[in-house]
Amino acid sequence: MLVRLPRSVSEAQSCLAEGAVPVGGATLVWAGWQRDGFPERAVSLREVPEARVIGDGTLGSAVLLHEIDERVPEVLRQAARGVGTGAVRRTATVGGNIVGSTLRCLLPAALVLDARALVLEQDGPVETDLAELLAKKPLLLSLRWPEPVATGYRKLTDQLRGEVPFVVAVAVGAAAGSDTGRVLRVAVRDGYDVTSETVPYDPDTGRILRALALTPLGTLPEAVFEAVRDVVGGVVERAQAR
Repeated sequence: MLVRLPRSVSEAQSCLAEGAVPVGGATLVWAGWQRDGFPERAVSLREVPEARVIGDGTLGSAVLLHEIDERVPEVLRQAARGVGTGAVRRTATVGGNIVGSTLRCLLPAALVLDARALVLEQDGPVETDLAELLAKKPLLLSLRWPEPVATGYRKLTDQLRGEVPFVVAVAVGAAAGSDTGRVLRVAVRDGYDVTSETVPYDPDTGRILRALALTPLGTLPEAVFEAVRDVVGGVVERAQAR
């Protein structure tokens, strides 16, 4: 297997045109290749600047999970810290986790940040939403999001759907198309599925929780919705202070 290490988006585009398969951090694909056979060509984005950026509302797909720090919102930092072991976090990439993993540990955080995906297609980089990213699985270059007002995150290791812990991510941010209006977004990983809901922001936590209880999130197990209550309460308190 030949692994290509392009140093620019245009070089990466050429690699894809030649049939190279994205390798990411290889934490997930390697076992499959050992079972099914290795491709002739693979491509890693670790030398492409656009895939290595951290900060200013952007996180590159080739960033290793252990490199995610205070340059990104707390909800993303906490999500990254909760992935696997230290050895996994020193190898796994953002793109591999969101696009290549069935657990998609970073996805709830990306959803509540209202993130968009910059992907590499045949004609060049294109911005798309997360739903299309997961459906079509193009080569992810980076995630981009508007600055949130406040965020929160919790992984419920004692609450499982099968062997998969529930995850709760919450953020308060600007409403789409508004300079002053705010919304509160909640995303919950339930097993291998992620459910997200958006409600108008309200400084009264009780009113927000009543609105969320009327959405599909209201059907979550009581212990999980209790965690939603706690995280939402903390996020609203921090949002009020800003």
